[in-house]
Amino acid sequence: MLLNEMLSKNHIQVNVEAKDWEKAIDLGGEILLKEKLIELSYIEAVKKTKREIGPYIVIAPGIALSHARPENGVNKTSMSLIQLKNPVKFGHEENDPVKLIFTLATTDNKSHLESLRQLMGVMTESSDMDILFTTKDVDKIVEVINKHS
Repeated sequence: MLLNEMLSKNHIQVNVEAKDWEKAIDLGGEILLKEKLIELSYIEAVKKTKREIGPYIVIAPGIALSHARPENGVNKTSMSLIQLKNPVKFGHEENDPVKLIFTLATTDNKSHLESLRQLMGVMTESSDMDILFTTKDVDKIVEVINKHS
């Protein structure tokens, strides 16, 4: 599955306000929950795992990849992206605070691998990451996603 198939325009929000990491995870998950792509149990599983294992979902400076196991309530493989107005701390020594939260929901262990590879392509281009971190225009983010899909 391609990145732009998983992360469509209606799954991207910019300048989002969240007081802490839990609220940020809630907001990223709610985008998918509204479309019934995931169940509420999925969002709860992400937060529970973060509490138990720590901030392993913070994968790069300022970036979290929020996810849980498929059996925790995924109805359809999908992804959302929220860009926070003010970054929040997840408790990661090197990569805090977090401004971008990708919420990944996948029904199996394979169908999302191509889109993750494409997402890593986005992350290796600093000019594209600058757009994701700073733009208030969702269409500009969609352009970046499409360029790598």
